[in-house]
Amino acid sequence: MDHPQPEPYDLLGVGLGPFNLSLAALADRVSGLDALFCEAKPEFRWHPGMLVDGARMQVPFLADLVSLVDPTNPWSFLNYLRDQDRLFPFYFAERFQLARREYDHYCRWAAERLVNCRFGAAVTELHWHPEQELFRALAGGTEVWARNVVLGVGTAPVHPEAFAALRGHPAVWHSAEYLDRRAGLDRARDITVVGSGQSGAEVFLDLLRHRGGDGTRLRWLTRTRALAPMEYSKLGLEHFTPDYTRHFHGLAPAVRDRLVREQWQLHKAASAETLAEIHELLYERTIGRALDAEPVEILPGTAVTEALAGPCGGFELACRQVDSGAEHVVRTDAVVLATGYRAVRPALLDPVAELVDWDGHGRFRVDLDHRVATRPELTGGLYVQNAELHTHGVGTPDLGLGAHRAAVILNAVTGRTVHRLPARTAWTSFAPPVPATAPPASVPPASALPRPQEGNRAAPVTR
Repeated sequence: MDHPQPEPYDLLGVGLGPFNLSLAALADRVSGLDALFCEAKPEFRWHPGMLVDGARMQVPFLADLVSLVDPTNPWSFLNYLRDQDRLFPFYFAERFQLARREYDHYCRWAAERLVNCRFGAAVTELHWHPEQELFRALAGGTEVWARNVVLGVGTAPVHPEAFAALRGHPAVWHSAEYLDRRAGLDRARDITVVGSGQSGAEVFLDLLRHRGGDGTRLRWLTRTRALAPMEYSKLGLEHFTPDYTRHFHGLAPAVRDRLVREQWQLHKAASAETLAEIHELLYERTIGRALDAEPVEILPGTAVTEALAGPCGGFELACRQVDSGAEHVVRTDAVVLATGYRAVRPALLDPVAELVDWDGHGRFRVDLDHRVATRPELTGGLYVQNAELHTHGVGTPDLGLGAHRAAVILNAVTGRTVHRLPARTAWTSFAPPVPATAPPASVPPASALPRPQEGNRAAPVTR
C-alpha cells in the first residue's frame, strides 16, 4: 500500500549552528511559513572544545540570534537574561562582549525551546524531484519534502598538509578538541601551538596558566610575520556590514580571492586583549629574573614545512623562517593545531551535485540573497550560510551579520519583505560614486590619469 507524500515544508534547514539557529529564531515568528531545522548532534553545542575559562566573544552581545534585525524578538539575548533572572547582574557587569560559555548557553536555551528545531536527526541525502518541484531529504531516517533548503552545516577543522604524516596521532590534534584532550598533555614536557589566530592565542594563554612554573616548555609557532591584533577600529569594523558585503560581491572573482587573503587581520587575527594578557602574564612571571627564565618560545614568521615522528619519541617539526629562509628543526612532545576551519562540500549534496553550477574552483556560486546558482531544471531554492567567504567576503563567518543574512534569506524564500532591512549600514563608501555624466569613452576621466611624479602606484591594502 502506497503512503501519501507528506505535506512539504516551505523551508528545510540542514545543520544547527548559530547561523541556521538564527534563521530558525527569525522564522519562528513568520506567519504562514512552515519551516524545519535538522541537526545530527543530540543537542546544540558551539565550539565546545574552546569554551576555556575567561574566553570571550569577539563581537558585542547585540550580535545574538535576532537583535540586529528584530530587537523585540523573544529569542534575543536580553530576553534570555530576563528568563534566567540575570538582567541586573549583566547590567552591573558592564561587559559588551559575552563569555563564550554564556553565548553557548544562550544558544542552547533558544534551541531547546524552538519548536522548529529537531536534534539527533542527521540529513544524509538530498534529492531534487523536478516533477513535483520539491527537494526530498532523508532526515533521521524520515522522508522530508521541502520547497527550499538552507545549508548551515558549518566548517571543518583544517589540518595542514605538513602534518599529514601525523594525522590521527593521539599527541597531535586540532584546537577544536582542546578542552576534551587537554588532560592528555599532562605528561608532555614540551608543547607546541601552531596558528596565530584567536584560537591559537587562547590555547597558548590557557597553557601558560595551567602549565606555567612546572618546567614545561611552551612554544607558539605562527606562519604570520607578526602577532598583530584583530582590526577593531570603529571604521575598520564597517567591513562587517551589508554595505561592504554588497561591494565585495560585485568585484571580480580573482580580486575577491586576493582580498580574502590580504584582509587576514580583519578575520583571522587574535584580539588585542588576549595578546595583552599573554604579555602581562609573562611580564609578572619574570620579575626579578632574566627574560628567558621562563621556558617559553614565541616564533612568528615560522612555517612548518614537514612534521614527522621523532626517532626517540616525540616529533620533529621542520621549520623555515619566512623572511630569511633559514631552516631549523623543533623537537616537541605534543602539538595543538590552531589552524582554523574551512567550508567543505557535505556528502548529502552528492545526489544533486550535477545540478549545482560550481565555479572554476569547485565552490558554490552564491548571489546576494545567498542562493546557490543551479541548473535551470532545479527550480527550488538552495541557500548556504557560512560557505560563501569567496563571494561575500570577511563578514561571512562573523556572528554580527548572522541575523541580517537570515533575514535576507527569509525575505527571498517568502517573496515578500518579512523583515525591513536598512538601505545603508556604514559611514564608509567602499566604491567611488558613479559620475552623473560619463566622459567620452576615448578620453579617460582626469581622476584616472596618473600624476607624472606618481606613476601607477599600487593602492595600499586596507587591514
